[in-house]
Amino acid sequence: MDWTHRIRLRNLKIILSLAQTRNLSHSAAMLNTTQPGLSKWLKDLEEDIGLPLFERHARGLRLTSHGEALVAHAQRIDAQLDRAATDMQVLREGGGGRVVIGASGAAASETAPRAVLELLAQMPQLRVSFVEGTMDRLLTLLGQGDLDIVIGRTTTERYDESSVATEVLYVEPIDLVARPGHPLFELSEIGWSDVRSYRWVVWPRGTPIRNAMDEGLAAVGQELPVDHVESNSVTANITMLNNSDMIGTASHRATLMLARLQLLRILPLELPGYGSVSMYWRKDELHPQSVEAGLACIRRISRDYES
Repeated sequence: MDWTHRIRLRNLKIILSLAQTRNLSHSAAMLNTTQPGLSKWLKDLEEDIGLPLFERHARGLRLTSHGEALVAHAQRIDAQLDRAATDMQVLREGGGGRVVIGASGAAASETAPRAVLELLAQMPQLRVSFVEGTMDRLLTLLGQGDLDIVIGRTTTERYDESSVATEVLYVEPIDLVARPGHPLFELSEIGWSDVRSYRWVVWPRGTPIRNAMDEGLAAVGQELPVDHVESNSVTANITMLNNSDMIGTASHRATLMLARLQLLRILPLELPGYGSVSMYWRKDELHPQSVEAGLACIRRISRDYES
């Protein structure tokens, strides 16, 4: 029997509710139905699929691996329905479609905003939403259908390669940076002991840029100073660096832009190693013109770095 006949829009909400509450009675109350009715519907669905979706325990439900797979599909469908509602609202208001772009710190201050500006120059009526975050979070949102494109450090984070396409855009070094008026720039020569005497602000452990920084420090026989702050916010990092004598790390192209704005200055200490920046997008569906145009703009902006 084709079990999909049991799945309607309300049923998607039921599956997502059960995955969230892990409790039949709680979900029944939220969905304004009865626990016996909900329990029977779930039992019938599992029998039709031929796989257990939840394990029953005294304290509630626990998703099986089969259930997790179904919930992932339900989340994507639900996100696409929400996206459809938003897109229709944009069109009713006279907009020319919508694209949602996510960027990590490596791309949020330079590549992504420049691509957005070029995209809007081509499609003035387009509605663009921009989300900044860490790569693990952004790739989760992409998989769920909440984002169209993600730009950021090439990552080892696990994602569904069967449904997400990736393309390396460029490779760049990592710079050590400080505010333009930092006392270090008054020295005739700057050494590692000099920069290690100040507090650092760095990206959180496990992020691609932090991994590249740690590897670069190890290559020159150095370690991250014990006195440091971890932050995954570009804005917060710039503010802390600009209002203190802290030392920071930043992707080279972002650093060049911030140096032009006289917000940061590159310290003349080479940090070995390079990191690549990639873009990610879903490949298991037809893309609207706005997404295809967005991908093309990102590629063009990235090619500018090669010249």
